[in-house]
Amino acid sequence: MTSRRTALLLIAPLLIGLLVGFVAPIGAFLWRAIADDEVAAVLPRTLAALRGWNGEAPPDVAFVALAEDLRAARARDAETGAGGIARAAARLNAEWPGMRSLLPATGRRVTTPGDERAKILSASEDWATAAPWQAILRAGGPYTGFRLLATLDLRRDAAGAIAQTPEDQRIWRGILLRTLWISLSATLLCLLLGYPLAWLIATAPSRAQPWLLGAVLLPFWTSLIVRTAAWMVLLQKEGIVNAALIGLGLLDAPLPLLLNRFAVLVAMVHILLPFMVLPIAAALRTMDPALPRAAASLGAGKLRIFLRVLLPLSLPGVGAGCLLVFVQALGFYVTPALLGGPNDQMLAWFIGFHANRLVDWGMAAALSVLLLGAVAVVIGLYGRLVGFDKVRTA
Repeated sequence: MTSRRTALLLIAPLLIGLLVGFVAPIGAFLWRAIADDEVAAVLPRTLAALRGWNGEAPPDVAFVALAEDLRAARARDAETGAGGIARAAARLNAEWPGMRSLLPATGRRVTTPGDERAKILSASEDWATAAPWQAILRAGGPYTGFRLLATLDLRRDAAGAIAQTPEDQRIWRGILLRTLWISLSATLLCLLLGYPLAWLIATAPSRAQPWLLGAVLLPFWTSLIVRTAAWMVLLQKEGIVNAALIGLGLLDAPLPLLLNRFAVLVAMVHILLPFMVLPIAAALRTMDPALPRAAASLGAGKLRIFLRVLLPLSLPGVGAGCLLVFVQALGFYVTPALLGGPNDQMLAWFIGFHANRLVDWGMAAALSVLLLGAVAVVIGLYGRLVGFDKVRTA
C-alpha cells in the first residue's frame, strides 16, 4: 500500500498538469457544442414570462418582458460593444429563420416604455403568432443539441421531433464523407508504397538499415508548412514537374496539378508515409527470416509466400500503421487548405473557418465533436476487428 501511495504521489504532478493544461481546455471548448446561453443572457425576463405558456396566443406579459429585455440589452451593447442582441438573434435564427433581422429591428421599435405590444407588432405581425415565441423557448438553454444535430444535417421541427434539414441545406454529411474518403485514400496509398519500403528496410543489411531509416524519417525534420509549400512550388503550372514533363516531350501544355485532389493526396502521402513504414518494418523484423525460405523449399511461389507467410505475420504492423495514418489524416488542415480546391477541404478546415472567420465557437466545437466521434469509431472498429493487443506485439 505504501509503495502504491508513493507511486501516486510521484505521478500526481504529471496528472495535475495533464488535467489543467490539456483535458480542461479541450473539455471547455467541447462544452460549447451543447452550451446554450446566448438567448438566456439577453432575454431572461421573456423566458420567465413564457414559463407555463400554453403555446397558443402569446400573453401580454411576454410583450412587456421582451421590450424590457431588448432595452436593457441595447443599453449594454452600446456601453460595452458586446453584441448580445446580434448573438441572440443568430442563435434564434437557427430555430426560426428571419430572427436574425427581426430581433434587432424589434429592439429599435421599443426604445421607450409604453404600449409594448403595439410597438413590437409594428416590427412584424409574426410576433402575434406562436412561432417566434416558441423559438425563444427552444433556445432558452442552458443546454441544446441543435448544433450536434446540425452537424448530421438534422434539426428539430416545430413539434420538437428530429427531422432532416432541407435538401439544399445539407452539407455536413457530405463533408464528413469527403473527409473519410480522402483519409482512406491517403491510407491505402501509404500502404501500397509503405509495405515494399518496409520490407526493404527489414531485409536490408545491417549497415544499410540506418541510411534507409534516415531517408524515411527525413520528412520529420522539416516543418509541415515548409513541406506543403514545397509541393506548391513543384506542382504549379510553371513548376518543376510540369517543366520536366514538357522538356521530355511528354506534354505540350502544363497539367493542372495544383488546387485539386491529386495535390492533396500527394502531399498527405509524403507527410504520412513514415507512420506506415515504421510499424510494418517493426513487425517484419520480428519475423523469422527462415520462414519464407522454408515455404519456398516446399514449393510455394512468391505470391503464395507473401499471402500465406509474410502478410499474416505483418498484419499487426499493417493494422497499427493504417490506424496511425488514417486517424492523423482525418485532422489534416494546412495541406488541403494550401493545395486543394473548394471541393477538397476537409472537416478540420471548416472547424477553423467557424472559429476564426465566423467566430462561431459553438459550431466549431460541434464539428470537433463530430471529428472526435469519427476518430473514436475508427479506433473502436480497429479494436474490434484487429485488437489492441496485436499493436503491442508489433
